[in-house]
Amino acid sequence: MERRTFIAAGGAALAAAAGAGVFQRWQEIDASVHYPGRAEGHFLRSGAALPAPAFVVETDVVIAGSGIAGLACAWQLQRDGHRDALMIDGPQPFGNAAGGRFGALEFPTGGHYLPLPSPESRHVREILFDLGILQADPYGEKPTYDERFILHGPEERLLYRGAWQDGFLPTHGVDAAELAQHRRFFAEVERLRALRGSDGRRIFVFPTVLSSRDPAFDALDRITLKQWLDQQGYTAPTLHWYLNYCCRDDYGRRYDQVSAWAGLHYYCSRWGQAANAGNGAWLTWPGGMAPVAAALAQKSAIARRAGTVASLRQAGGGVEALCFTLVDGHPTSYLVKARKAVCAMPLMVAARVVEHIGALGFDAKAHMPVYAPWLVANFLMKDFPAELPEAPLAWDNVVYQEPGLGYVVSTHQDIRQAPPTQTVFSAYVALSDRTPAQARKWMMTATPAQLVELASADLQAAYGWKFAPCVERVDITLRGHAMAAPLPGFRSNAGTAALRAHDGPIVFAHADLSGFSVFEEAAWWGCTAARKVVRR
Repeated sequence: MERRTFIAAGGAALAAAAGAGVFQRWQEIDASVHYPGRAEGHFLRSGAALPAPAFVVETDVVIAGSGIAGLACAWQLQRDGHRDALMIDGPQPFGNAAGGRFGALEFPTGGHYLPLPSPESRHVREILFDLGILQADPYGEKPTYDERFILHGPEERLLYRGAWQDGFLPTHGVDAAELAQHRRFFAEVERLRALRGSDGRRIFVFPTVLSSRDPAFDALDRITLKQWLDQQGYTAPTLHWYLNYCCRDDYGRRYDQVSAWAGLHYYCSRWGQAANAGNGAWLTWPGGMAPVAAALAQKSAIARRAGTVASLRQAGGGVEALCFTLVDGHPTSYLVKARKAVCAMPLMVAARVVEHIGALGFDAKAHMPVYAPWLVANFLMKDFPAELPEAPLAWDNVVYQEPGLGYVVSTHQDIRQAPPTQTVFSAYVALSDRTPAQARKWMMTATPAQLVELASADLQAAYGWKFAPCVERVDITLRGHAMAAPLPGFRSNAGTAALRAHDGPIVFAHADLSGFSVFEEAAWWGCTAARKVVRR
């Protein structure tokens, strides 16, 4: 046996022994598993009767839901001088913008960043300015942002063919023909970003209702992004992987399912600039969007009450919201009476809760979006695993595989001379390798060990056996209906259009009205709903 062969064999034996120990170590990891809204959702679906309301609350405006849409609505009401309002939190305060913490270490359990808003996203700039995140020139081409929240480098890296590289689009070892297709695609993005339709509007902007409705570009909503790529002659496997990754990351579904309009909107709408950051920079916080949600709640000074709305109906010239809470599976209820109600809940919930929603033009069977499930696992790290030498740990770290979406580092923005003693690695999984129904069924039956195995797949690919000994415990959040997915035809959904236009005792505010879940859309519909309810 040659020496190099002996060393390799000996190394393999040591790795196998270490691997066996690590396998045992995985079984010892303390995993907390959360299913936000599952108990309340199953209770609503069961049709079980609620006990009589224990008390009645009266207010002028009731906001059903405390996600970004509900919070933006409360913020806009306060800004307009309207303070007689009550928010019903729903199953989880802040919804997809929620977060958690391990002691002093915050982490996201939903959204974790916000792109710099473009000038069309005036409402987002106004919110950020009011919260002190945007510090100067909110309506200018290049506002100034608080540098603590501007993502600093290294921003992102990709593990491709066993080595890390900067950015998410594979380039190392990629042949010239593929690289040429990369350049052609991004040149097309730049062209589309500046293009205006026959109605004079930009083709792709936030909020999407301000985008052009030029029929030539509406046709993109009749095909998938993959079909568009094929039609345009893009064959590079690395480009297809990258665009598929981006669809899974933003929409929870693969690029061969997502509308081409939505897939291109991902790139072409995001061109925000800043006086103190590069073009297309991101804003982020250790707790993801939870600190922004909390700041919105505090700024709005909205009164809040725990509970979930079970029934929302017009009554006696106003509205009534029957709400409930569950304690060990047992419900108690209370009634809210108001002049107006803002339904800031996902449409899958609103369809069960809002009485006679069909009369408003929304048919649940015909108009309900497909909801993508998500898994978010936050690993409390008592040490940093050793890195490969070619690229340092970045904020967002992605592996060239599926269904994982990589992991973000909660302490990345914490600038200090030495690394912190602890951190949190937040791993995201879109479960896009199976149908949403299959994913939800698996979520219901998966053991904590199976959840940890899936959640850690990217981390094990990045670090191998060296990762597990650094983990103290993991907090896992499962969202069976995390977000509406913009499949072909979503822009012509007559039901969501009807709810967007509706103005009455009950108005609607949720990102679902746009067909996909992002901060800019949710905030837009929240602000729009607030203006409707104060208009008498």
